[in-house]
Amino acid sequence: MDEPIKMVDLRGQYLKIKEEIDAAMQQVIDSTSFIGGEAVRRFAGSLSAYLGGADVVTCANGTDALQVALMGLGLERGDEVVVPAFTYVASAEVIALLGLRPVLVDVDPHTFNTTAALVERALSPRTRAVVVVHLFGQSADMEPLLRLASEHGLAVVEDNAQSLGGSYRFADGRVASTGTMGTVGCTSFFPSKNLGCYGDGGAMTTHDPLLAARLKMIANHGQREKYRHEVVGCNSRLDALQAAVLDVKLRHLDEYCAARREAARRYNERLLAVDPSAAHFTLPAEAGYARHVYHQYTITVGGGRRDALREYLASRGIPSMVYYPLPLHMQPAFAPICRVAGPLAESERLAGSVLSLPMHTELTESQQDRVAEAIADFYKHNP
Repeated sequence: MDEPIKMVDLRGQYLKIKEEIDAAMQQVIDSTSFIGGEAVRRFAGSLSAYLGGADVVTCANGTDALQVALMGLGLERGDEVVVPAFTYVASAEVIALLGLRPVLVDVDPHTFNTTAALVERALSPRTRAVVVVHLFGQSADMEPLLRLASEHGLAVVEDNAQSLGGSYRFADGRVASTGTMGTVGCTSFFPSKNLGCYGDGGAMTTHDPLLAARLKMIANHGQREKYRHEVVGCNSRLDALQAAVLDVKLRHLDEYCAARREAARRYNERLLAVDPSAAHFTLPAEAGYARHVYHQYTITVGGGRRDALREYLASRGIPSMVYYPLPLHMQPAFAPICRVAGPLAESERLAGSVLSLPMHTELTESQQDRVAEAIADFYKHNP
């Protein structure tokens, strides 16, 4: 009997590093230091080293990371923040929660990320920041975005929740990790992420030590020293058990990213054979400036047949997901409060055509063969 195919195989991943994980968690339990403490400090230091020395401020989850980052920038109510329309709701949710105005822009049809040209059209006298989302594991084209931000005095917040472990190559050959190029980077350690814990967790990264200190203060009730509150903050912290898990898994992150890239290569090979002319679907593009780490392997299905293909795969025991079925400007909560900057045709098209196939570190060749065979059978019977 064929082994079941999962969208994410966290158990299989855990079993390979079980002894390391169990020992790390037991060390925290034995210490009874569950909030803060050495485990959190150690992981923050490890992540900083992995990211080339950027300051790391840990927090409770990726959404909190985005919110605290925006709070740390000193924006005022009514200020505008540019954000892609095709992204997870958290990227814009925190903007609205802080009384700022989300300004929605379209995305590139190939990379699914926004571009400097699209952001530039959205600028107004009230624009103060841009949230750049590195979607599905691939960096946005950062060099022109950073240049635009510098010209207009904008802060750049990198939503790096799906792309930790990825990188960007500048025109001069310099390579930087995603999440370290803008004013502040934000990431999530949700269990299914490329670096995921066994609960919730998040972090912010910056090369500005003063901003790092401010972010740390905001995440700790607005206090640098106990019971002295300099600003109105929040309570957002990474607990020690999750930090211990993350410190172990960080040592395997490059291995995990390599496994995802290899799985993507195999998908490309097999699916290109199914549809060599891209008449039915388009494979994910990898930009020359980016090292894609494939948090998702997302194809775009033509002819309005995405949902039919998804149902057929499900009938064959193959899971798939739609990230994201409704762009932000069409969401009831955001339609009344956002400013839409120009047509959002690509965001709307992608929402109706993207389909993410199973992608994780434990994905086997035989499982990918079954996925490709099922897709081939769908088009054979539905030409």
